[in-house]
Amino acid sequence: MDVEILSRVQFAFTIAFHYIYPPLSIGLGVLLVIMEGMYLKTGNKLYEQMTKFWVKIFALTFAMGVASGIVMEFEFGTNWATYSRFVGDVFGSALAAEGIFAFFLESGFLAVLVFGWNKVSPKMHFFSTIMVSFGSMLSAVWIVVANSWQQTPAGYHIVGEGINARAEITDFWEMVFNPSSMERLSHVLSGAWLAGAFMVLSVSAYYLLKKKHIEFAKSSFKIALGLALFASLFQLFTGHRSAVGISETQPAKLAAFEAHYDSFAVGDIYLFGWVNDDKQEVKLGFKIPGMLSYLIYGDSKKPVTGLNAFKPEDRPPVNIVFQSYHLMVAVGFALIALSLIGIFMLWRGKLFEMRWLLWIFVFSVLGPQLANQLGWISAEVGRQPWIVYNLLRTSEALSKVVTANQVMFSLILFMLVYALLFVLFIYLLNEKIKHGPEEADKIPSEYEHQKAALERN
Repeated sequence: MDVEILSRVQFAFTIAFHYIYPPLSIGLGVLLVIMEGMYLKTGNKLYEQMTKFWVKIFALTFAMGVASGIVMEFEFGTNWATYSRFVGDVFGSALAAEGIFAFFLESGFLAVLVFGWNKVSPKMHFFSTIMVSFGSMLSAVWIVVANSWQQTPAGYHIVGEGINARAEITDFWEMVFNPSSMERLSHVLSGAWLAGAFMVLSVSAYYLLKKKHIEFAKSSFKIALGLALFASLFQLFTGHRSAVGISETQPAKLAAFEAHYDSFAVGDIYLFGWVNDDKQEVKLGFKIPGMLSYLIYGDSKKPVTGLNAFKPEDRPPVNIVFQSYHLMVAVGFALIALSLIGIFMLWRGKLFEMRWLLWIFVFSVLGPQLANQLGWISAEVGRQPWIVYNLLRTSEALSKVVTANQVMFSLILFMLVYALLFVLFIYLLNEKIKHGPEEADKIPSEYEHQKAALERN
């Protein structure tokens, strides 16, 4: 393989591994705010123990996110020097804001969140929890802004020519609120909330199946299930809004999502299929005629720009974008269905008796992770051959002095290090889950807590 393919594989591997952890942190942060808020409101010690347990999981995922994300910063300089020079002035402001306003906020208050239980007042501790959650989402804001600028550049001008060309900001807020940033941010955050919610659902379902920490598991499950339902439905809405935006700003990507080749024809939606790019057709596919046109324009007869409207060298690799996009959508609908079934069975009072459904929830933790990874593939591969859309091609963004052997060696080294990190993460996570919440079995049930409160009154 040449240096371009190896560099792309290396960056894809490192960012895919890193992206396991920030969504978990963001989702768990929201749940921590809910749990500790309920503790302050009700005084029920069960919610305090719940918060303390999930703080440990949050701290673990936060640490893994920091450790796995550092490598990418070095890759920008080693493998993608031309790209770094081109976007440095734009990314510098966004990433500096992420470090100053988000990372320091999150990491600073994390110390109070983890170690301040008996050292600060309950309200101050709750404020710290809110700041940690807010910091994690604020971090996502700046990362998504930087990435969205690559997708839909705005608020800039080009200085210099050729290899010395670079983008400079002319309007900071236009750069921040570029045409895709807010739509993509809402979609990313809803995916993160799903990741955290289904992590809690998975562990809680496991405890219920093993008949351990019953009251703790039931309460955790109910809180997480509410967030899961909201986030899964919200993600459907934000996904639709994002697709509408893509139709205006990146029509080639939208066409690749549905393997829509005709330059000016009604757009269909495929439920599944396999794309033959040479013959420009979808094999073994099942489509809904006119549905893409209807979802984008509200008119099933209106034409959608197809791939043939673009030069062959300006089109993304269609099949991988088609498959990743459709798998992402399928997983998203499965998570909606599972959340709705869970809510319905909880309302009927049968949820915690249905072992087969609880087992599904145990393994459902993989769903949001899979959807997040597939969404990233759809977005980034769908942007190709551009690393900065319509401004800089991926093939032109490479470092000029790095060899294929050097990239291959570092790729193998990163794979080994990340494999060790992942094994360590799974081991520590398993140990914390096996240990369970502190003294959870000694805490009275919610019914007993309410009864005691009534007796005191």
